[in-house]
Amino acid sequence: MIALATVILALLTTRATADGDQLSLTNTPPLRTNDVFNWVRIKYDSVGGRNEAWYFFEGRIWQRWETDYPRAGKNLMIRLAELTALRVNPEPIVIRLTDESLFQHPFIYMSDVGWMTLSDPELVALRKYLDTGGFLWVDDFWGQAEWDNWEEITAQFAPKWKWTDIPSNHSILKAVYPLDSCPQVPARGFYVRTGSRWDPHWLHREPNGGDEDLKHVHFKGLFDDHGRLRAIATHNTDIADGWEREGEGKDFFDKFSVNSYAFAINVITYVMSH
Repeated sequence: MIALATVILALLTTRATADGDQLSLTNTPPLRTNDVFNWVRIKYDSVGGRNEAWYFFEGRIWQRWETDYPRAGKNLMIRLAELTALRVNPEPIVIRLTDESLFQHPFIYMSDVGWMTLSDPELVALRKYLDTGGFLWVDDFWGQAEWDNWEEITAQFAPKWKWTDIPSNHSILKAVYPLDSCPQVPARGFYVRTGSRWDPHWLHREPNGGDEDLKHVHFKGLFDDHGRLRAIATHNTDIADGWEREGEGKDFFDKFSVNSYAFAINVITYVMSH
């Protein structure tokens, strides 16, 4: 295994800066070519109003699907290119599950699904996508109510598949970097104010179990009838904030971004090699 601190901390001199400067990648390939890895984020609808389907942050309205977009994906692609042999598309792609290009991408990502709703055509498309070899990562949703919402959606497109805790010895955690567990990454703004490694309970859908629930990371896999891993969920953690906010302080980078990148590289490497 490659020493995590030795390899990733060596990149500190090229961190994105706190004033918003974006990491860059030279000699990038053309967009949407077939021989590069694309970071594909799924756009979806959510139910509710303010602080439910949408929220106001950093001077604008954010829909739930776009949490941490686009900087998280851009930074991740830079790090993926630096730390692996993969050729990457530096620009994240956003599509709906009903987009005809869905099946061109072996890996898709969803964020902040606690208020998500999917239409019947989207449910059908997601099941077909997973049945034909596609892989899904769901990240950054917190508390029992948000998990229940996602589990109810899962039951609609895969009623016989089950979410199961992924053990610490699973090869997805060891694909490149030797991790023992899924890291917990808080939203940086709350971490700076409170020092807590988990989000405040009032930020998330009720009932959420309070701190006693939110402080425990749940790393789960969706396994089909044959025991094959089709999707992962990183619940009670915001892995993507470790990528998006890497330039907003060395403390945050050291404590959270390093493991966020290591975890993501393990997941992508595992998926693309299985």
